[in-house]
Amino acid sequence: MAFKRSAVRLRSAPPVSKQGLGNEALFSFARAVRVLAVLLALILALPVAARAQEAVTFDRTELAIVTAGGARHVFKVDWAKTWPQKARGLMFRKEMPLDNGMLLDYDPPSEASIWMRNTFIPLDLVYIRADGVIESIYLGAKPHDETARPSKGPVRAVLELNAGVTRLLGIQAGDKVEHPIFKAQ
Repeated sequence: MAFKRSAVRLRSAPPVSKQGLGNEALFSFARAVRVLAVLLALILALPVAARAQEAVTFDRTELAIVTAGGARHVFKVDWAKTWPQKARGLMFRKEMPLDNGMLLDYDPPSEASIWMRNTFIPLDLVYIRADGVIESIYLGAKPHDETARPSKGPVRAVLELNAGVTRLLGIQAGDKVEHPIFKAQ
């Protein structure tokens, strides 16, 4: 008995119809299902990531700024010591009392650069050296502006205050910040 070559070929070839419903279509369907499953997993993971972002908490502390004229201004601040806390900063807050702020602690001192992604409050950025002396102040950083605002050198901390507070209170570069993280030199 001899087999016809065409019969063997027909049995081993995948069934393909004119509508494209053969193995290639099944492969495409299976691939589409996998892609949809991955997209669904990503979508379901977003609320978990958002909750993780919201879970960042801060210690509260007080600090004082003593101006060259001798005025002493006390602020209640959230103290950001870890990188997740510093990355979160004041993002997503819609308001902040005038005597409040955020202290971003850089230990060891390093160059710092602040931007305003997802920040709704305009801010003054106060860069503070390790000895507690204000190195520089960036006035009125605008909400959602992703322009980097770097320090002029290594700083131990950045104090974020409501925009206009530093000018209102006469706080300037060279003034002294009192807080336990600053060492007198």
